[in-house]
Amino acid sequence: MRKEEQKEAFREEYRLLGLKIAYYRKKRGYTQEQLADRAECSWSFLSQLEANNGDRIHAPSLYTLFCIARALEISVSKLFEE
Repeated sequence: MRKEEQKEAFREEYRLLGLKIAYYRKKRGYTQEQLADRAECSWSFLSQLEANNGDRIHAPSLYTLFCIARALEISVSKLFEE
């Protein structure tokens, strides 16, 4: 299976991950720009990651997820809880 096909197979999981990030960001009272700065990623990538509802799926690296979780002061596992 090609990388794009693999991403497509997990489209819903990527969408839910983005929603979780947005939830915890808002719970902390951060704007996307503030979280991106704290997580040392670009605002545009964070914005696309949170939305993840277009034609293109945005998949963060594990390193980026750890940075986002640390910036949100949560464990990375919280981003995958149901």
